[in-house]
Amino acid sequence: MSNIIYIGYEFKVSPLQPAVEILIAELGYAGFESFVETEEGATAYIQKEEWNENILDNIQILNSDEFQITYTFEDIEQTNWNAEWEKNFNPIVVDNACAVRAPFHDKFDTEYDIIIEPKMSFGTGHHETTHMMIQHILNNDFDGKSVLDMGCGTGVLAILAELKGAKPIDAIDYDNWCYLNSLENVERNNCKHITVIEGDASVLKNKYDIIIANINRNILMQDMATYISCLNKDGMLFLSGFYSDDIPMIKSECEKHLLNFKEKLERNNWVSLKFLN
Repeated sequence: MSNIIYIGYEFKVSPLQPAVEILIAELGYAGFESFVETEEGATAYIQKEEWNENILDNIQILNSDEFQITYTFEDIEQTNWNAEWEKNFNPIVVDNACAVRAPFHDKFDTEYDIIIEPKMSFGTGHHETTHMMIQHILNNDFDGKSVLDMGCGTGVLAILAELKGAKPIDAIDYDNWCYLNSLENVERNNCKHITVIEGDASVLKNKYDIIIANINRNILMQDMATYISCLNKDGMLFLSGFYSDDIPMIKSECEKHLLNFKEKLERNNWVSLKFLN
């Protein structure tokens, strides 16, 4: 991994919202892996081998008359990443119950305290989708439940699931950097019941009481049938990574497999849905 080079794009956006959220979503579809929201906009990272000079051609918001967006880009060595996060990663507290912080932050007086070294992985709790998934875990019974965290990123949701009493837990991500980062964070938080697996939906073979999938809409739609086939009777499915406009499509696919829609959370047009089997 040491020789991988990332390209970092620095976007300046005015006005900031909802442009930054839309920009990050579109960049994610284009292949960018990681994002840091800044005071002026956002920084986005993509592996150099995945980059091409036309990478931004399909980023529709760059052509919008509603926002002014400018950008610069440069090669970023991975060795610079920890310093970037130390400058930009602020701790968060969700519903006064769960803190997500880096090792260099002071401990919070919350019931759940999670230490994350994010590196190049998605899932610090700052993004709306991760924040809502944390809320779902806080608000539902995970005690003694078997859990799948699909697209685990940093492993933060799997870690919170264990803190809530879940076991066993599988945390899966196809990206090698996320896989390695989740292993590190699982150990850092002294978790004993999480198995981190590198792969996609094709590696699924177990059944679960609860499935968490915080992934983009296209992958959710592609793999939904596989997820649902792994869900135990009376199991819970939590989905996020898409917008309000995507709800009819997601609900239709879930209801086709006889799941019942139960709850919606929404933050800045991002949504998270709960279904029961």
